[in-house]
Amino acid sequence: MQENISFSLWCDFIERDFLENDFLKMIQDGIINGATSNPAIFQQVLLSPSYQAQKDSLQGKDKKEIYETIAKSDIQRAAELLKPLYENNPNDGYISIEVDPNLCESAKETIEEGKRLFEDIGYPNVMIKIPATKAGFTAMEELIAHGISVNATLVFNKAQVKGCMEAFSKGYESLKANDKRELKDFPRAVVSVFVSRFDRKCDSILKEKGIPTATLGIKNAQYLYHILNSYAIPCVRILFASTGTKDPEMDPAYYIKELYHPYAINTAPLKSINAFNLNEAEESYLPSIEELEEFLKTIKEAGINLDAISQELLQQGLEDFKKSFALILESL
Repeated sequence: MQENISFSLWCDFIERDFLENDFLKMIQDGIINGATSNPAIFQQVLLSPSYQAQKDSLQGKDKKEIYETIAKSDIQRAAELLKPLYENNPNDGYISIEVDPNLCESAKETIEEGKRLFEDIGYPNVMIKIPATKAGFTAMEELIAHGISVNATLVFNKAQVKGCMEAFSKGYESLKANDKRELKDFPRAVVSVFVSRFDRKCDSILKEKGIPTATLGIKNAQYLYHILNSYAIPCVRILFASTGTKDPEMDPAYYIKELYHPYAINTAPLKSINAFNLNEAEESYLPSIEELEEFLKTIKEAGINLDAISQELLQQGLEDFKKSFALILESL
């Protein structure tokens, strides 16, 4: 983390052997300040031989129970390794675990599962990851009010940011009314704004219109950064997610460098983290909200309906996570 602008780099990957080796070294070297996980990550890593013995020992149990037991083991270990960072600075040192994506339309079930996961894992530096849907906003408010840190995920537009921030605001008000802890001991929240998916979706159209490619995701994220910060809730930060690059011609650290802003978090895949030189990083240019609104107006005039595309990307993200979750259960 760069102390001058309070930027944090989190790792968007966990795996059992990795945790004990490169992950620990990256923490010790001051490269990363936290980590995230999701169903797609667990789907990939559960195929690793390092999980086979635990999978064998759990045979006969319900498949979701097997998955949760294995996932909670990794989350607990990541939380343990990150806890010194959290104790030094409660804005950092977190690991996220996502609720079952099939619960995304049920606030009640999301709340119940979020509370259960948090209590089972037993570390204060765990964030419960919840998709930014209507039901998700209700769950976010309740978990914050219950003293549980939250990662609002699959955020693409202004309406979602506002829904998250209003939920967090109400949750903190409820917490303050019933909890006499100091602000530094309150749960934290992050709003995970997805970046590169906009570019992969829209770059071919922008190229035809003569608009620079690989810019829409960044400009939209910067616009939402302004919206989020206008709420001035001290325990909530923006987290730039989906910041890996698929184009082999692009700098793998492109989305980290372009979104190197004060009090922001970037959760990136290993390839991007390894390509990023923290010591040479410079604060990136942040356009004013007026400049960004002008750019988004140009995008609209080019025939791109951002509201429709963000809704499409949200639904696609939910479906992808549900599919990954189903594949996890099938493999156990």
